[in-house]
Amino acid sequence: MQMKVGDVMSREVRTVQPGQRILEVASLMCLYRYHGLPVVDDAGRLVGVVAERDVLHSLFPTIDSLVAEGMHGVDLDRQLETYGEVLERSVEELMTHSPISVDPEMHLLRAATVMVRHNFRRIPVTEHGRLVGMLSLGDVHKAIFHANITGALAR
Repeated sequence: MQMKVGDVMSREVRTVQPGQRILEVASLMCLYRYHGLPVVDDAGRLVGVVAERDVLHSLFPTIDSLVAEGMHGVDLDRQLETYGEVLERSVEELMTHSPISVDPEMHLLRAATVMVRHNFRRIPVTEHGRLVGMLSLGDVHKAIFHANITGALAR
């Protein structure tokens, strides 16, 4: 039996839009423990992914400030104070554009290989550019486990 992404992916996916403020995204991340969210346009096409690391990366000192002040000269407390400014930015400003995705017809292990190669715990599933689901490593493992345990119990 060939296992496909579409057989095990989550179809109920929380999304955000490019024009939303990071404040809304950060609220969702903190409240629901999302580590990242797919970004879709009005037609449901996947245009990006915004992750916690994208938000936090905005707080890091710039290369210019590190060169000017040196690593020990950067005021990290002052950097933290800029978080309020980050929350006012748009999703489009911070998101990863043109994200990697998989197709629902892709073999499950091929999709898992893509995920592991890119160090992703979850990946968007798209069909003709439209977001149709999300696949997590947990989904992959659970599907393989169930397929094998069912076979083992039948023996």
